[in-house]
Amino acid sequence: MEGVNSSSSISDLDDLARLLDRPRLNIERKRSFDERSFSEMGIFDNVNSPGGWETPVSSARNSFEPHPMVAEAWDALRRSLVYFRGQPVGTIAAYDHASEEVLNYDQVFVRDFVPSALAFLMNGEPDIVKNFLLKTIQIQGREKRIDRFKLGEGAMPASFKVIHDPIKKTDTIIADFGESAIGRVAPVDSGFWWIILLRAYTKSTGDTSLAETPECQKGMRLILSLCLSEGFDTFPTLLCADGCSMVDRRMGVYGYPIEIQALFFMALRSAMSMLKHDAEGKEFMERIVKRLHALSFHMRSYFWLDFQQLNDIYRYKTEEYSHTAVNKFNVIPDSFPEWVFDFMPLRGGYFIGNVSPARMDFRWFALGNCVAILASLATPEQSAAIMDLIEERWEELVGEMPVKICHPAIESHEWRIVTGCDPKNTLWSYHNGGSWPVLLWLLTAACIKTGRPQIARRAIDLAEARLLKDGWPEYYDGKSGRFIGKQARKFQTWSIAGYLVAKMLLEDPSHLGMISLEEDKQTKPVIKRSYSWT
Repeated sequence: MEGVNSSSSISDLDDLARLLDRPRLNIERKRSFDERSFSEMGIFDNVNSPGGWETPVSSARNSFEPHPMVAEAWDALRRSLVYFRGQPVGTIAAYDHASEEVLNYDQVFVRDFVPSALAFLMNGEPDIVKNFLLKTIQIQGREKRIDRFKLGEGAMPASFKVIHDPIKKTDTIIADFGESAIGRVAPVDSGFWWIILLRAYTKSTGDTSLAETPECQKGMRLILSLCLSEGFDTFPTLLCADGCSMVDRRMGVYGYPIEIQALFFMALRSAMSMLKHDAEGKEFMERIVKRLHALSFHMRSYFWLDFQQLNDIYRYKTEEYSHTAVNKFNVIPDSFPEWVFDFMPLRGGYFIGNVSPARMDFRWFALGNCVAILASLATPEQSAAIMDLIEERWEELVGEMPVKICHPAIESHEWRIVTGCDPKNTLWSYHNGGSWPVLLWLLTAACIKTGRPQIARRAIDLAEARLLKDGWPEYYDGKSGRFIGKQARKFQTWSIAGYLVAKMLLEDPSHLGMISLEEDKQTKPVIKRSYSWT
């Protein structure tokens, strides 16, 4: 496993960029990460891309020109900053003054702040990220009760709000662990994002002291204690309720959603690189290694779907008993949706949305698949197959505004049953097949890691044609993502930050080291499936 004692050196021009309070663009950086420098590999070489990069280094780096909306995006991002006792501690979810219902969009969400944090790190402004990490770990230490029931000690907040009292001149933080959320579901993903962001901060700055503080070490151990606890489950995946992640309303993702499993895997690997080698740290490392072995095999074997696997499952026998069963989850082939047979190309594949007894959710979820690539949960072959699928099914998965949160949308009677007649998750809207600009940064990072920068450029071009003009919406509606979401907030912060991160990743691919983990040879699967057909 990789360590965290990396160092980074940033040129003097970075200080000048910060003084000018402008985004740092086209400035050469000196890079030092634990992984081999991207520049040493030819900038665009990549171990997860069997064919390597086809774009020459010189043309790729020198052809990048700042788009006029980059400066507008930075101005909008800075307007979203939240201060606690004079120090920036995060960004609000949306700066939409035109909306009558504020709800909780004026709060700092853990998951929403991640792209903002990455933008600031890539721009050489790590202080706000450090403040955020410390503040949220302090909030974690509070007692958490919902309807007289005490949550796990390691649970992280979904969001927090800073209350300013101008008379007393005091600042107070109010946190939400799910007790105020729609549906009253605690966020499982917050703790994972926190660990991933702590690693990103460490990799970007070379400052290991933050991760080594007793507060951060304890915070990681508490999060890990929650998700590594032993119970009745027979699977290494995490059992979750609906609404526990980015899909934070009822959408039929209960069970073992791909987004949570991919984040879980990435957080475990990130924690491995930052836990101290003391008695407590070593104990958790041993537990993590065992879980990673089981989790990687389970996900790569049972969640993976390509043409060959789909054909195999289609021919499954049922009611099999004993350890020799092939259809281990007793999935009934007649339950397969018709759309999946037309959707699956001969070349390509993806991790399906969910696997549990007698159930396979064949829906495509963008965040889970992109994180699987970044965390190296997906093998190099699987990562390439996911990119092949995106190219083959561009109109369905990207359309006119990147990127579809899931595909396809559910409708009619199924929509009533699955969503509980949710008026926000109607056909091709919001979580139900809506298009979310924030996912642009994850798609871009996955493209760079797999050696497909042209896919990211094409997606960014689509976003640049409308995002600023439309006022940075939260999401888009329609089968192709043509319309601004019917309830979408404007100046949604993670739409703004996601665009900036995508642009900076293309400008300087070495930034990928913050959020990408190379393949761990020890967790390579025993069984490999081919996805290519001639």
